[in-house]
Amino acid sequence: MPKHLDNLVDLLDLEEIDRDLYRGLNDTTATKRTTLFGGQVAAQCLRAAGATVPDDRYPHSLHGYFLRPGMVDRPVILQVDRDRDGRSFSARHVVAIQAGEEIFTLTASFKVDETSPVIEPPHPQVTEPEALAPNPDPYHSMFDLRTLPGSTGAEVWAKALAPLPDDRLVQACALTYLSDTTSGFADVRGDLLPHGGPSIDHAMWFHDPIRVDDWILVRKHPVVAGGGRGLYTGLMHSRDGRLGAVVNQEMLLRAPAPTPAT
Repeated sequence: MPKHLDNLVDLLDLEEIDRDLYRGLNDTTATKRTTLFGGQVAAQCLRAAGATVPDDRYPHSLHGYFLRPGMVDRPVILQVDRDRDGRSFSARHVVAIQAGEEIFTLTASFKVDETSPVIEPPHPQVTEPEALAPNPDPYHSMFDLRTLPGSTGAEVWAKALAPLPDDRLVQACALTYLSDTTSGFADVRGDLLPHGGPSIDHAMWFHDPIRVDDWILVRKHPVVAGGGRGLYTGLMHSRDGRLGAVVNQEMLLRAPAPTPAT
């Protein structure tokens, strides 16, 4: 039976079954969700991969493919392959399995810290989160989401409702979860594009370590749409202006099937 999980700490606390094999439980608090949230599976895969790398290496990128819908009432088995450990980088491949079938695959790369010149996009001047009303979201009950004026969901402030440990891997996993909660096509009028569908693939590049239990500014915008697919990109900044991650995601954009004639 699914355990009642109401915070990201529990969601990211995986059970180690064997070497490179883990079990993750599911968020059962999102009342309107009938399938697993893709951001949860991606975050748990990154957590499993991170458990197998040296302690001085942190996530710097991930690429994932959504293969099948996940089931809320069944735990997720996470199988890690240790592709390579070099002098600076570690590469991992993770497969998420339910009922004997792959539902998601992730490749992740981890890197040791090093000092170098920094060039980052500017942090925009926007309305502070305290001046915005919370948006209760039955699909994403672990975050306080507040939409910026003029947006319908592509630009938001977000903060985890429960405190998170001072652990860079856990914070990166929580940021991965958050990265999938909004769509870059949310502000595009419905008469311009077909109704949005499930995610196809997801990629992230991590930069400054930022805390997800403090306010994060998430801004996404469309890049291209066509052929039943849509690609958008986004930036995730801390409140003090540091760039935490760049996100790219592709989703299905298909016109609904015609209603059969009666």
